[in-house]
Amino acid sequence: MRINFTKFLLVAALLLSASSFAKEVSTSDDPKKDLKTEIKEYVQHHLKDSHDFSLYSYTNEQHEHVYVGFPLPVILWDNGLKVFSSSKFHHGEEIAEVDGNYYKLYHSKIYKTDAEGTINYDEAHHPINEKPIDFSITKSVVMIFVTCLLMFFLFSGLAKSYGKNGGIPTGAGRFFEPIILYIRDDIARPNIGEEKYKKYMPYLLSIFFFIWFLNIFGLTPLGVNVTGNIAITFALALLTFLFTNFTGTKDYWKHIFDPLGNTLPWYGKLLLYPILIPIEVLGIFIKPFSLLIRLYANMQAGHIVLMSLIGLMFIFKSWLGSSLSFGLAFAISLIEVLVALLQAYIFTMLSALYFGFASETHEHAEEHEGEVQHL
Repeated sequence: MRINFTKFLLVAALLLSASSFAKEVSTSDDPKKDLKTEIKEYVQHHLKDSHDFSLYSYTNEQHEHVYVGFPLPVILWDNGLKVFSSSKFHHGEEIAEVDGNYYKLYHSKIYKTDAEGTINYDEAHHPINEKPIDFSITKSVVMIFVTCLLMFFLFSGLAKSYGKNGGIPTGAGRFFEPIILYIRDDIARPNIGEEKYKKYMPYLLSIFFFIWFLNIFGLTPLGVNVTGNIAITFALALLTFLFTNFTGTKDYWKHIFDPLGNTLPWYGKLLLYPILIPIEVLGIFIKPFSLLIRLYANMQAGHIVLMSLIGLMFIFKSWLGSSLSFGLAFAISLIEVLVALLQAYIFTMLSALYFGFASETHEHAEEHEGEVQHL
């Protein structure tokens, strides 16, 4: 019964996404655009962050484009603090006037302009208008706040249930406890070590559930693509980079600047170290870079494939082609549920592995080197 109900929810979510897609595509005001161009623009719009939270849109009997959602606060620094509602932009269709200044929302970015909304371009057709510093609460920021609140109440409740029931979780804690134990026993302990894994556990648990929940939210019809934003994945990878290098032991840094140790006499190192040391230093930055690119690329690609398959339903315009597109989109959506969990696991596993390198001592250095060769 639970499995059937889960399938029903997945199908309903996909149908709602397709319905929203159809309304957005079919209500274009520009008759010059063909269907493929509209679909491409919609997919690009879905992948971008926005200054409002739109659930869906439709055209009413008066042929007006109606958006269902809510505005978000726009916070700009332009010779002083400018705070106003994103409803002033009316989804990029109007110019916002604040304290005598005019601002226009153009391709999800805010530019300073005039009363007519003029956008100037360079030779490559890139806008050259002045951009104020943007501290706005965007759709991605809202979902980050929602995820943080969800994690706070969920795991604080889990902690309270441990205290009340003698270490036995209740409710949702029964589902999350095995995952927490798995991260502790199969990720943190083997990769970091029994003596030092505890100080990294808060970060590892937080980063795993944070990425997992955001990935799952990205598969809902809310149109949220937080982990498909490279700025977000950069911030997450930066945290791992800082934890790794600020907690690194002297053996960790010695391995970077003296990778061969006592295995080679000093005159032999003179020839090799001008090559080895830059490679080791470069590896400090390559490791977190691989984290951010892997998470960003996988989630971005998943959204592009899924939305493109749904878009094919409106290109084929036949029961056979639309049914095939829907079936493929449904299959990809199921795979994306697995990918959402897998990407959180990989990010957490590699972070733990990097922490293990950083906290290594001389007696464990050879063991960690063997793990790297195995991977």
